[in-house]
Parts: sequence; structure tokens; C-alpha cells
Amino acid sequence: MEHIRVKQVVEAANGRLLCGNEDQALANISLDSRNMSGLDLFVPIVGEKVDAHRFICQAIGNGAVAVFTSAHRDAAQVEEAIADWESRGNDGTAARKAAWIAVEDTKAALQRLGKYCRDRIRIPLVGITGSVGKTTTREMIAAALSAGYAVYRTPGNSNSQVGVPITMSSIPSEAGIAVIELGMSEPGEMEKIARVACVDSAVVTNIGIAHIEQLGSQENILREKLHIQDGMNPEGILFVNGDDSLLADIQAEGGRRTIRYGMSDGCEYRAEDVRLDEGYPVFTAVHGEKRTPVRLQVMGTHMVGNAMAALAVAAEYGVDMEAAARKLGEFGGYKGRQQIHEFQGMTIIDDSYNASPVSMKAGLEVLSSMKPGARKIAVLADMKELGPDTVEFHREIGRYIAEHPVDQVLLYGELAAAIGQGIREAGGQSPFQLCDNLEQVEEWLKREAKNGDCILFKGSNSMKLGEAVAEFMGQN
Repeated sequence: MEHIRVKQVVEAANGRLLCGNEDQALANISLDSRNMSGLDLFVPIVGEKVDAHRFICQAIGNGAVAVFTSAHRDAAQVEEAIADWESRGNDGTAARKAAWIAVEDTKAALQRLGKYCRDRIRIPLVGITGSVGKTTTREMIAAALSAGYAVYRTPGNSNSQVGVPITMSSIPSEAGIAVIELGMSEPGEMEKIARVACVDSAVVTNIGIAHIEQLGSQENILREKLHIQDGMNPEGILFVNGDDSLLADIQAEGGRRTIRYGMSDGCEYRAEDVRLDEGYPVFTAVHGEKRTPVRLQVMGTHMVGNAMAALAVAAEYGVDMEAAARKLGEFGGYKGRQQIHEFQGMTIIDDSYNASPVSMKAGLEVLSSMKPGARKIAVLADMKELGPDTVEFHREIGRYIAEHPVDQVLLYGELAAAIGQGIREAGGQSPFQLCDNLEQVEEWLKREAKNGDCILFKGSNSMKLGEAVAEFMGQN
């Protein structure tokens, strides 16, 4: 939040200043009362289990100079809160100096502030959404664009109703372009964050089954994802994955341009001659008469589509495709997303950040492509938020393994057990073992894994397979 003061925040958020200095400068927004970066506005979010208003004085004590509040309506209530803080042995001096800003709803106020920050931004903003691969595609687009721009991108996973406004407030003036991730898990969420971000162009990676429990069908997911166009620049471009059956015929709203990328014949930006070299994709990117050789440092054929999205965006923003391809070739992946580690003569594929049927098959493809002759071990955990067909989706993975066998499968979680059922029902020959907890996974690996093995870790983030990776490699 460059050059923003309390009085501007009050106006942007439609709030009231209960106490404090309206000329106080602000630089950052924090949702965590424990961590401040300096000149912070603390925004207490009312969650299902915890109302963060209880931490306002703590946040100020840790460095916040201003706060939103929907729990205090006047200066007297603020003083009561400070007095309570002091009654527990704390110093209330900073809390009395801070700016307390009353708002009706702290989340809504944060979104209004995010829109205010967005309106101050004069650089192009590219939005990314989709069911699978948003973060990797974001990073690849940023890499490709870096051949011609100073690029700002969404930090971490700040892609939600609270994350996107903070991202808007964080874009520095020296950036030449920004790549912003927009996620959603419930009806109406994309519309809200899209009207905060007001992207200049948008990329839709795919329509899968993530969050189908909340949204009911892939068609509903598609409709929600396409709300990324709400508030979009009338001159903007909608980039869609031409290999996705639900996106193949989509046209941008409002007469905007639609550009398709992928491996299909109808794509304006198309990958040809695709092959894997030790798991790493090598292909030719084709646009019109231009043919550009590409070699990636991230594994699996599913990465080709992400790379084509990156090349398409970069080219449409004036970056030479060969220069963009060179930058893509330097991109080495994202933590927990097919990170490759060499450990005691073994190759570890850490793909533990998240999982869906599509990404789990992609991970297994990568595993199979590694080091011919090496023993292949797949450590697979539950895939979450897949709706009423969850068990069947896990059986589907088992049937895939039956057709694309590996040497050993470890299954962790109640749902993952259905993968074993799928292997058995399809007559697969891959041996599998059920594990009740992470400790059993770790014990098996420490006992059985050996020099030359290739080991894939894949499951939803909540299953904490990343901890098993760290424990196995002696990082815990």
C-alpha cells in the first residue's frame, strides 16, 4: 500500500475512524496478529471457529498501527477492549495510539480496500484460474513474461476472498506487469474476487472436479470460473485450454478476444512433436509460421499445456517467443509440486502439495518415465473434495495403475484404500500395502527403499505427505 494513509483507507472501506490519527501512513495488510511487516493494517476475520477480533490488541502490540473492527462501534467500546487487555497484564499504550476503523463487515471492507488499491494500479494484470495447475501455470507465465517485463506475481496462495485484496495492495510501483491467481471453492466467490482484481486478461487452465462437493457439477464449476471475466478490461483476452473438452468451444464475453492454447489442432498456440526425455517435456511451440523449440525443467506431459499458456500470454504481451522459451527452460517447479530430489542414490518426486485424479495420473506418468530399469514406488494418499463419487475416483486411479504398473504402491488414508480395490478389480499386478498413518509410511520406506529407487509422493495437502518426505530425507 504505497502512499496510503488511514483517512484514505477509511473512505475506501466505507468505515468510520473511532480513534487514532487519520494521517497515519500504512504500508501493509496483515490477517495474522502474530506477524507484522511494519506500518500494518490488521484485518480481523470472523471465521467459523475463531473471531480474530479477540486478537486486535495483540496485533497492535506486535506492530499494527491501524485495525478494522466490526465489533466496536464507538470510542468507549474501544477503551473497554484496551482496559480488558491491560487487566491481563499487558501494556495498552500502543492500542490507544492506533487507528481503530469501524466497518460493518471486515472481509467486505478488505475487499473494498483491495478494489481501491487495484484502481491505483496502471500496469497490465493477468488473472489465472482453473481446477488444477493454477500455481504452476502462474509461475510459468511469470517466468515467460520475465523475458520482457519486471513481473509481480501472487505471493504463495493468496488467491481467495481475503488473499486477492491483499495481493492488490502489495503490487509495487516498479512492476511492469502482474500475474494474479484467483481461486474459488464456493458459489459466488469468483465473482467477488474478480470484481476486486479487474484483470486485463484471464487464463483458464482446465475444468476438473476440485470443489465439486460445493458446486455440484463440472458445468457449475465452469460457470463459476468464467466469472473471472467480471470487471475485466473490455480490450482484454481470454486464454483457454483448447485441450479441455469443456473449454474448447468457450468464447469470451463482451466481444473480447479468445485465444486457445494446448496440443489440439484448433489452438492458436500449439505444441507439436511432444516427447519426454527422462520425464522432462521437449516439444515445438507453434504460432502461425513461427516454430520455437522448448525444453522444460518440470516433469510430465501435462506441463506442456501450462507452458503453452505461458508462451501465449508472453507473446500477446509482446515478448519474443524464443526469449520466453529460454526463461521457461530455467523454471524448476514449485515446492511440493513435482520437486525432484536426489537422496542416498534414490530419486524422490515430491508432488505432495495437492491431488486430483488428473494430477495423480500425471504424477504416475512422471514416475513411470523416470530412469528405465529403476524400481518405481508410488506413495499415494487420499484425494479430497471430490464430491459424492470420491471413492470411484480413487478406484479409477487403481485401474490406471493396473494399465500403467509400478513396482510398489503404498496407500495412506481411508479413501486411498479404494485405489487398491481398483488395482485388484482391474487385475493389476502392482503390489500395494495399506498404511494407517504416516509413521507406517516412513517406517516402510526406511526399511525397504534402496539405492536406485524412484519414489513418488502424491496426495491432498491435508494428508501431510510433505512431512513424510521431509522425515524420510532427514529434514525433520
